Amino acid sequence: MLIEFILAACFAALIVAGVLVFWIMKQDPGSERMKEIADAIRIGAQTYLARQYKTISIIVVVFTVILGLAVRNPTNPYLGFQTALGFLLGATCSNLAGYVAMYISVRSNVRTAQATLSGLDKALKISFRGGVVFGLAVVSMSLLGITALFLILEDPTLVVGFGFGASFAALFAQLGGGIYTKAADMSADLVGKVEAGIPEDDPRNPAVVADLVGDNVGDIAGRGADLFESITGENIGAMILALAPAVYAAYGLNGILFPLTARAFGLLATIVGMLFVFARKNDDPFVALVRGLVVTALITVISFYFITMELLHGAFNMFLASVVGIVAAVLIALVTDYYTSYHRKPVQAIARAAESGPAPDIATGLSVGMESSGLFIIIIGSAILAAFALGGGVSALSGHASAEQVQMGIYGTAIATMGMLSVTPMILAMDGFGPITDNAGGIVEMSGVAQEARGISDRMDSAGNTTKALTKGYGVASAALSAFLLFSAFLEVANLKGVDLAKPGVFVGGLVGAMLIFLFSALAIRAVGKTAAEMIKEVRRQFREIPGLMEGKNKPDYSRCVDISTRAALRQMVTPSMLIVLAPILLGIVLGSEAVGALLMIGTVAGILVALFMNNGGAALDNAKKYIEAGNLGGKNSPAHSAAVIGDTLGDPLKDTAGPSLHVVVKLLNTITLSFAPVFLLYALIS
Repeated sequence: MLIEFILAACFAALIVAGVLVFWIMKQDPGSERMKEIADAIRIGAQTYLARQYKTISIIVVVFTVILGLAVRNPTNPYLGFQTALGFLLGATCSNLAGYVAMYISVRSNVRTAQATLSGLDKALKISFRGGVVFGLAVVSMSLLGITALFLILEDPTLVVGFGFGASFAALFAQLGGGIYTKAADMSADLVGKVEAGIPEDDPRNPAVVADLVGDNVGDIAGRGADLFESITGENIGAMILALAPAVYAAYGLNGILFPLTARAFGLLATIVGMLFVFARKNDDPFVALVRGLVVTALITVISFYFITMELLHGAFNMFLASVVGIVAAVLIALVTDYYTSYHRKPVQAIARAAESGPAPDIATGLSVGMESSGLFIIIIGSAILAAFALGGGVSALSGHASAEQVQMGIYGTAIATMGMLSVTPMILAMDGFGPITDNAGGIVEMSGVAQEARGISDRMDSAGNTTKALTKGYGVASAALSAFLLFSAFLEVANLKGVDLAKPGVFVGGLVGAMLIFLFSALAIRAVGKTAAEMIKEVRRQFREIPGLMEGKNKPDYSRCVDISTRAALRQMVTPSMLIVLAPILLGIVLGSEAVGALLMIGTVAGILVALFMNNGGAALDNAKKYIEAGNLGGKNSPAHSAAVIGDTLGDPLKDTAGPSLHVVVKLLNTITLSFAPVFLLYALIS
């Protein structure tokens, strides 16, 4: 009965998504100039994704064969085939999730731009419902894939290949999209705003179309694949932990299916919450989005109570654990807002520092990013401890807890993670809203429509920037909780009772885990810098050599900048991604499972902290620029504005390339090692 309900909820969500697509496509796509700009964005995004997915597919096929041959176990001769099948399906679904997200975003943007001529409410509904399609489709595909494999294989431990495939494809998608979008954004800002003194999204800027394309391939397709693998990995991890003897004895099959049931209710709650997102003329768009999120969260809290009482046999403590996860998500959002909103002191302090030049602006921004990690870790750590205590009892936190208490405590953290992820479809909708409104603002600016429409698009763009920052904080928090789940699942699958860092090989594994985070980040940021340097030269060349460009008499060659970003992103996404994939496998083969456990432990801690620093520091630098552009401290074209733009270009690769990619890295390290655990157990040279 539960399986039928989960499948029915998925199909219902997909039907609603289809109806929303039909409704969006019926809206007015605007003037010929608007359609011309939107077509350039759509073609650029589709061309890039087609080439990216071709590259990913080749690598996926190679790894499918490797998994099929390498992951063998004498007790299960079919393990390699089962893992390879899951891997291939997970990677395919991840790519499909990204494509669906991009498909609707490049069609919603121009209709949102046109709707700004009619007022805020219509524009808000089109852009937000485009995001809802994104959220419903991504979560539904994850649930369908996991449920189908579970029905076929009948064992959650055999579904880990699906999570590995999802993480594998997501890393390439997020990293490649991040390189693309931030190289274009940096080039458009530095040459356009600082050197030429023209507005953002000015049609005279050769990099502006590449920047708008980047919003779709990075913030939409990349983030769709990112959160697809997030919910996939966390659901699989929770299902595996439900196999622990104490948990299975208490809840049986219900404990395994609980995570999928919770996700299904999240889909239904989002459909209802969507109806509460509307705006009157002078409303703040962000308030309307929060209203939908609050309604969705309330419905999920109520649903958690009933499914906990029903499936977990009245375990009220587990319901409280789910509430811990939901409260943690709310607190993370508040902390993110404090450190990244330009209505708050940290961002305003960065803006004031910009009055003295780029160096003080950057130094203050980096310090804000580092400082923000403190409250995040307190919230995440408290949530883990509280949920563990609720699951296994307060005494489970002591060093003398029984194995049964520990198993129930870990399952309590799994339930808290499910609580945090219960509103994922709505969070995805809010995340998709940001790039759609950003694109719409660009189309409005480039097509030269009425000033009133620009005011509406600017208000929505500002709300979109806030939602993008909030969803990044949510992504890090979910990565932290899921990493704890997946690490616990790895210990279970690898037959490890713990990780002893006093052993030399295990300590080396920990060092390698931390090193991977910094080396990966370095390669990602360097890729953005190299690509931006090439594009900046091209933009300068066009400003210099195309006669009448600055006077608006001739058009720039947008396609040249699009091509630079496309080629560079595809070329430079491979090395960092393969580093993360191959390093834990090689370490496990050489030093064994316990060394891999140390890599996971230390790599997770380093990855979470560095991601927090990058996401919040980069967003704070971006919003310090927007604070000045809103008319403060001299406004646009002031010395403070020029300094803040330079600071923003430093923050760009942090918050939109390396930072979000680290969310994926943290979970990919866990899903790789879960998939290859049989290899480490059988073939490790040193154990």
